[in-house]
Amino acid sequence: MIDGPEAGLLPAAVVFDFDGLIIDSEMPIFEMSRAALGEMGHSITIEAWSTVVGLGDTDSHEALCRAIGVDLDQAEFDAHYQRQDRSWKDHIAPLPGVVELLETLTASGVGVGVASSSSANWVVGHLRRLELDHHFGAFATSDRLAGRTKPAPDAYLLACGDLGVDPSEAVALEDSAHGLTAALAAGLTAVAVPSAITVHTDLSAAHHTVAGLGEVTLDLLARLVAERSPG
Repeated sequence: MIDGPEAGLLPAAVVFDFDGLIIDSEMPIFEMSRAALGEMGHSITIEAWSTVVGLGDTDSHEALCRAIGVDLDQAEFDAHYQRQDRSWKDHIAPLPGVVELLETLTASGVGVGVASSSSANWVVGHLRRLELDHHFGAFATSDRLAGRTKPAPDAYLLACGDLGVDPSEAVALEDSAHGLTAALAAGLTAVAVPSAITVHTDLSAAHHTVAGLGEVTLDLLARLVAERSPG
């Protein structure tokens, strides 16, 4: 159990990113993409791939082309990508600290949402498989954003709207620079939690940075929100 302040001092909600924060899907997706590119005669490093993380499908393909300096045919890339082994998705576990933090937030009456550039089928499907979906009161996924995925603020605004909280009273937990841009533009307090991939990006815009979700306590969340409150 994570100790924390009284409920009156807590943020109204905590909104989680998904890929790279709740599950480490980013690394296997990178490996699949690298293999697909290899079949097409191209290569990519983790550092270059890190610039793609956090974007929606259309933006991520454009970012991938910039990252490798080649104008890829999306249909051809997708065909190679779809042939890669994806058996990992059926057994991937929550990242360290996820379950404990969700249980603590729920027990403390803090609203919980997810804001992701991935689809509801992917996000909610995994949360149900992991039996974590009951913690969430909002699922702001790409299907509901009409193309306005991160770095646009829409996912975070939608999550806060579903939870009935003002963004200024909420905390975003993010692992990507694009996600941080979205959270900050929406008006949330932003905490960066770098992944093995996004550690190669600039996350300095965050209000606070932690090494993992195990460092996110109720006391920390309350302090961050208090620091941004008027007076």
